[in-house]
Amino acid sequence: QEQLVESGGGLVQAGGSLRLSCAASGRTFSSYGMGWFRQAPGKEREFVAAITWSGGIIRYADSVKGRFTISRDNAKNTVYLQMNSLKPEDTAVYYCAARKLGWGSTVSTYDYWGQGTQVTVSS
Repeated sequence: QEQLVESGGGLVQAGGSLRLSCAASGRTFSSYGMGWFRQAPGKEREFVAAITWSGGIIRYADSVKGRFTISRDNAKNTVYLQMNSLKPEDTAVYYCAARKLGWGSTVSTYDYWGQGTQVTVSS
């Protein structure tokens, strides 16, 4: 059974850094596009970053551009999100997701989702 498991969330002060990991199991996701999304309380889930299977295309939401970096290690079936210069508005549950083709910024275009990891940034 396909499974995505996020880890690395936690509580950090504004200006700090966290590195999220998303480990895939049950199938090889090396040919899948991967994305990170986040959802704050009372808000819709929103796109954060995405990367194609080869890493040849990487996209970021404007709100995180220059601060967050998405990467992947296909040999380890893992995708990462390095988050630097964190702000209180980055506080949310962060989800990783996989899609069979390309990349995308829309929730509905992803086929598999993790359970999420909480990131809390204090001011």
